[in-house]
Order: sequence, then C-alpha cells, then structure tokens
Amino acid sequence: MDARISEFNDKMQKAYDYMESELATIRAGRANPHILDKLKVDYYGTPTPIQQVGNVTVPEPRIIQIAPWEKSLIKNIEKAILASDIGITPSNDGSVIRLVFPELTEERRKDLVKEVQKKGEECKVAVRNIRRDGNDAFKKLAKTEISEDEIKDLEAELQKITDKFVKDVDVACEAKSKEILTV
Repeated sequence: MDARISEFNDKMQKAYDYMESELATIRAGRANPHILDKLKVDYYGTPTPIQQVGNVTVPEPRIIQIAPWEKSLIKNIEKAILASDIGITPSNDGSVIRLVFPELTEERRKDLVKEVQKKGEECKVAVRNIRRDGNDAFKKLAKTEISEDEIKDLEAELQKITDKFVKDVDVACEAKSKEILTV
C-alpha cells in the first residue's frame, strides 16, 4: 500500500475502532462489563478505572459483580456508578457490589438500535471526511510532485478503502442491532 494511502487508512481504522468501543458500551439487556469502561473511581484522590480497583465478573447473564480489593472503596464505586449514565442502581452486601440489569422493553430496544445506527452514521461521516481530506491532499500534490493519472489511481484506491470501512461499519452496527433486538 502506498505510504500516502496508508496514513488515511490508519485514520479510518481509528475512527472504526472508536465506533466499536462506543458500541461495546451500549447495553443489550445482558450484563456486559464494558459498560463500566468509562467509569472512574476516586482512588486516593486519583480518578481510576473500576477494573483497576477490583474484580469485575459476570456471574449470571444479567448481573455484573464488582469485588473491590479494598472494602473502603465500595462507597466510592457506588457513587461513581450512580453519577454515571448507566441507569442502574448498585446494591452491595458489604463486600461486593452487584448491578442487576432489568429486561429491556421493546421501546427501549428500539431506542438503543437508533443509538447504534447514529453511532454508525457518525463513523461513516468521519470516514468520508478522511477520504475528502485525502483527495484534497492528493490534488495539492498534483501541482508539484505527481501526474494526474497517479492522482486518479490514489483517489480510486482511497475510495476502495473508504467503501471497505463503510461496509465494516454497516456489518458491526447490524450485528449490534441484532444483539439488542434478541430477547
């Protein structure tokens, strides 16, 4: 792959990876420990990811269990969960925190699918903007370094990469939508 193309390929890959990480945080009626990825707990004055202050497990399909390594962290972890947009109230028994996920209503599932599609569309827009930036960069090169035929080849290759990423986004969003709609 041409070095000029690989730069834009890498940017598109980053946009796709970001979208995938965003999709992982959308809960689909099942307990997914990734919804805690963005949560930070106050650990001796330092915001620290929950996964770094305790064991996060999924003992049952609709329960996440957090066992902090220090019992004193239970209140801080609960506070972080309540302040987040997860929408689940934690319960604790003094040693572990449990998050019980309720069954999703049909309406909520449809809302989540819309959110997935929105994130997919945002990623596609980002990919297309990267393609546009690439095409602009190639046109600037035309004035000095390369011929118009080479520019057309570079633009065609960039379009193929763009099409591949748009297709990958559609596949990922379709899979997540199917996961959400599965009861």
